[in-house]
Amino acid sequence: MASAVVNGTPIANGKAQSTPASSTPEPGVISTPYLIVGAGPAGASLACFLASHGQIGILLSAASGTAREPRAHITNPAALECLREIGLEDACHHEATPGSHMQHTRWCHSMAGEEYARIHSWGNQPDRAGEYAAASPCKHVDLPQTLLEPILVNKARGGGWKVRFDSTFVGFEREGEDGEITSTVKDELSGVTYKIKSKYLFGCDGARSPIMKQLDIPLKKEPGQGLAINIQIKVDLEKYMTHRTGNLHWIFTPEIEHPPWGWTCIFRLVKAWDEWLAIVLPSPEWDMEAYKKNPPSNEEYLKRVRQFVGNDDIPVEILDVSKWYINEIVAETYSSGNVFCLGDAVHRHPPFNGLGSNTCVQDAYNLAWKVAYVEKGLADKRLLDSYSAERQPIGEGVIRRANQGLRDHIAVWEALGVLPKELEERKRQFGELSQATAAGKTRRQKLQEAIAYTAHEFGGIGVEMNQRYESGAVVMSDEKAARRAAPEDPVLQYQLSTYPGSRLPHAWLNSRIPVEPISTIDLAGHGSFCLLTGIGGETWKEAAKKAGEKMGVEVKAFSIGWNQDWEDVYGDWANRREVDEDGVILCRPDRTVAWRSIGPRQDAAEIVEKVIAKVLGRA
Repeated sequence: MASAVVNGTPIANGKAQSTPASSTPEPGVISTPYLIVGAGPAGASLACFLASHGQIGILLSAASGTAREPRAHITNPAALECLREIGLEDACHHEATPGSHMQHTRWCHSMAGEEYARIHSWGNQPDRAGEYAAASPCKHVDLPQTLLEPILVNKARGGGWKVRFDSTFVGFEREGEDGEITSTVKDELSGVTYKIKSKYLFGCDGARSPIMKQLDIPLKKEPGQGLAINIQIKVDLEKYMTHRTGNLHWIFTPEIEHPPWGWTCIFRLVKAWDEWLAIVLPSPEWDMEAYKKNPPSNEEYLKRVRQFVGNDDIPVEILDVSKWYINEIVAETYSSGNVFCLGDAVHRHPPFNGLGSNTCVQDAYNLAWKVAYVEKGLADKRLLDSYSAERQPIGEGVIRRANQGLRDHIAVWEALGVLPKELEERKRQFGELSQATAAGKTRRQKLQEAIAYTAHEFGGIGVEMNQRYESGAVVMSDEKAARRAAPEDPVLQYQLSTYPGSRLPHAWLNSRIPVEPISTIDLAGHGSFCLLTGIGGETWKEAAKKAGEKMGVEVKAFSIGWNQDWEDVYGDWANRREVDEDGVILCRPDRTVAWRSIGPRQDAAEIVEKVIAKVLGRA
């Protein structure tokens, strides 16, 4: 490949020399190419992904360390595929509760008491095993934020990033939309305020993002759905879980008077089986202001938690209590010049469907390679415009789905008869479920239907994986037909496709003399473009080599099929590639399909070069 100097940056073999994380060009001022504010799943994963491209900087957090509260916890295949690429999948599995412990979501009277209903969850559905296996080489795990963040921060630090906790971001100034950024930071330990100069600023600073506030980016807001209370508890329930295996348990006690702040609870597993998070939801008619003026005492919290546990002889310890708002908010754009925002700073929603931290990781994965390519001189800065164009629609869809996931539970509550404020009316409606009457039959049928519909939350592989990008970094000009119609239920069903803008489909491959299998997604990514063809596609592989040399970028090329570089051992790739054997699929460094050709072309070398130039904003 060519060696060159682009925009003053030395380029060798398509890779820029790493820049130091920080330097001090003037007294009292730190200089760094990249400043990330916020060390949660968005900020810490962004640092990891940038480090994988040889790009390092400073990661700041106002907190004193990684997360203390196990907020986000479901880690889905779409996010794990990103972490797998940088070698973190095994670390996540080591710390996580395995998928077998996530077998069910349950509705019950208490953890030790009666059960009302259950549904298989998170890929454990017996009738959908093949669908989940086809979607990804990765499986769902339960990895609380308290365990995910240290994995990410340690990886970033090991990759050369400087990490500073107890550091509050005060504000920034910049010279023009793309000019040098000077940020003011306060060290909370010493009280000293200092400045950091950077070329890029990344706002991963959460729902109260001061960076978003200073940018004054408009937010699309829907009415919130109230406040919830997180009660983190220590209680050993192992002896009850053998036949109640699951990480989410909805608890209703319709026959007793309950405090208005403690109507129902989602008992969520943190650590099997002795650490839990009780996500307490108030009564629909609850007065939030009264709670703020006179919050419950620890004894009141403990009394309600014991009712949720259902056995007063089991020791219960409250570790922490916090509150959060059920928001439905998304930013209209995710960037302004050389300032980029991601994670909760730009999409705020409840945890239903388990999309929160997963979306944060995928925001970072989408952005990191683009920034790295621009800074290496391999792409024009126009490539960065595609970040907001691609991720903002995804974020908007996520907040709608997460909030709809909560609203979907209303039908369950109605069928259980737990909504009435009056105790006697709750007893009457709940009692109907036991009666051999027409009303009882109708209520039982409605409950079954409502529980089945929650598969849209607990089996939503479609909403997790059906991400489609449309931007200048996706080339559609050679498509002769429109994209296939969306699945009948795009929340439940994942549509494997190689249509440009889609994620590269997964298929297991092997060598002629079998060894450990490899997924198609493992061939792609890793900072490089990837071209996939088959028998008769030798011209495409030659085109990849020529285009890479001319453009100064790495383009890996593989032939899949009978006696090729990789064997299509199950025939899955042939069924999913949607192009002929001698056709081609070209993927961006984030494994997104950038372009494809159904069959061979006389201008193979020219078109591959042209597509890569288009994706990188160089044409």
